[in-house]
Amino acid sequence: MYRFGMRLRAARALFLLGMALPGSTAIAQPALKDQLVGTWSYVSVDLIRPDGTRIPLFGPNPQGQANFDGNGRYILMTVRAGQAKFASSNRMEGTPEEDKAVVQGSIAHFGRYTVDEANRTITFHIETSTFPNWNGTEQKRPFTVTGDELTWRTLASTGDGIAEVVLKRAR
Repeated sequence: MYRFGMRLRAARALFLLGMALPGSTAIAQPALKDQLVGTWSYVSVDLIRPDGTRIPLFGPNPQGQANFDGNGRYILMTVRAGQAKFASSNRMEGTPEEDKAVVQGSIAHFGRYTVDEANRTITFHIETSTFPNWNGTEQKRPFTVTGDELTWRTLASTGDGIAEVVLKRAR
């Protein structure tokens, strides 16, 4: 009986070890690109300064979505919540202050994306952006998908720290 118990424990240990090894099919995760596919809603977009302080770039409750399809195309739009309405009902007749608030309170772009599984990065191949300087450029960002949360970080466009974007899977 003692030998049988030892063999059973050894078999159980080998089984558990096999489940924990990289590449094991017992606990295989979908590819990062597959985990990314879908629609995501913004949770936060923060500037993290070198001293660790955080500044919400689009306010405390940014609005918007990022959508990644299975064919490598994406679109994203980020907007500051609570933007004031224009005095005019014609969007082409905004005052300089109203126009500035919209430009500084939103960003959108679309194009193709690629995922580097080994380096855990996403590269946005930007076709068109509301910030024209990004048109035709590529931006690579390290990212993680943990459950229903997607996070990426990049050097802040302000040049003063890191921008961190956190999204949750839209249901």
